[in-house]
Amino acid sequence: MMYEQFFHLQCKPFELVPNPAFFYLSRTHRKALSYLEYGIRERAGFVLLTGEVGSGKTTLIHNILNRLEGEIVTARVFNTRVDPTQLLSMINEDFGLSVENRQKIDLLRDLNEFLVSQYAERRQPVLIIDEAQNLSPDSLEEIRLLSNLEAVDRKLLQIVLVGQPELKIIIRRPELRQLRQRINISCHLGPLNEEETEEYFFHRLECAGNAAAVTLPSGAFSRIHRRTEGLPRLVNIVGDYLLLAAFTEGDADLNIELIDEVLADLADGVTFAGPCESVMGTVDADDCHSRLNTLENMVGRPADADSGRGSIQERLLKHENILRKVISGQREQLAGLHTELEKVRLCMEGIEDRLDRVLKLQDRERGAHKDRARTLLAKLSG
Repeated sequence: MMYEQFFHLQCKPFELVPNPAFFYLSRTHRKALSYLEYGIRERAGFVLLTGEVGSGKTTLIHNILNRLEGEIVTARVFNTRVDPTQLLSMINEDFGLSVENRQKIDLLRDLNEFLVSQYAERRQPVLIIDEAQNLSPDSLEEIRLLSNLEAVDRKLLQIVLVGQPELKIIIRRPELRQLRQRINISCHLGPLNEEETEEYFFHRLECAGNAAAVTLPSGAFSRIHRRTEGLPRLVNIVGDYLLLAAFTEGDADLNIELIDEVLADLADGVTFAGPCESVMGTVDADDCHSRLNTLENMVGRPADADSGRGSIQERLLKHENILRKVISGQREQLAGLHTELEKVRLCMEGIEDRLDRVLKLQDRERGAHKDRARTLLAKLSG
C-alpha cells in the first residue's frame, strides 16, 4: 500500500505480472487476438506469434485462454532450453500425464493415446510454447513431428509458437523448411503508438479503481512514448515510477519537469532502446570502482552528531541503488548482445546456404553446356 490509498486505488495499476483484468486492446493486439482465436478454433495447424520483450505476448495468451476456457485443454511450455526428450516430457506433464521412468518412445505413445482420447471426447488439445526462439533445431523438428499426429478429419494437436522477433529468422533456416511450410497463421505484436500509450496508461488506472488518479500535462505522453517505444512493460515501469514520484511530492498533478526527472532516473537502470542499446550508456569497471571509492570516502569523512549519520545512510542507499541499476543494465546489454550475435550468425548461415545453392546451380549449368557442346561436336564429326 505504498501509494494506493493516496490515489484512491484498489490495487497497483502498473504491476509487471500479466493480469488479464488489465488487458488493453490496441489495434495490433486486437489483430493478433483475432488471428490467434481463428487459428485455434479452425485448427489451422501451426500458429506463430512474435513480439519484442514486453510487448504483451504473455498477456495476450492469457486472454485467449480465458476466452476459450472449457473448449480446449492446454499445455504450456516456458523453459525451452532443453533437448527434445525433455521437451516431450514437459509437454506430457503439463497435459497431466505421468512422465516418471518414461523413455522418448513411451512419451510419444502416451501423448498420442491422450490426444486420441481427447478427440473422442471432442476436446481440442492446444500446445503453447513460449520463448520458442530458444528451442534447438532438433527440438523444433520434434515439435513439427508432433503435428503429424492426426485423425481422419483433423490434426489432433494445435500448436502455437510464441517468441521474440528472431524466431522468424530461425525458422527460415534451410533445415527447418518443413516446419516453416506448416505455419498457416503468423502475426507480430507491434508496439503501441503515442495515442495508444496514453489510452493504455489511463486504462490501467481505471482498472485499478481511479482513472483520474493523476493528471499529466500536454506533451507528457510524447516523452513517455519516445522513451518506452510503446512497449507496454516499459510503460508500466514508467507509470509506477510516476505515481511514486507524485506520491512523494504529495501532488497528483504531474508537471513536465517531474516527468523528465523520472525518465532520467529510469535511464540509469532500464533499457528503453533496442536489445543492444541502453540510454544509460556503457559503464565500465573503472567507473564502478570510482563509485565505490566515493562511497568509501563518504563513509570515512567525519560527520556531525545530529545530521551526519542520516546523511551518510541516505547517500549509501542512493549509491547502492545506482550500483544495482548499473549491474542490471550491464546484464541486459550483455543479453541483448548475445541475441544480436545469434541473429548475425543465422543471417550468415542463410547467406552461405543461398551461395551454396547458386554455386550448385552454376555447376549444373556448366555441366549442361559441356554436354551440349559434346553433342554438337559429335554431330559435326559425323
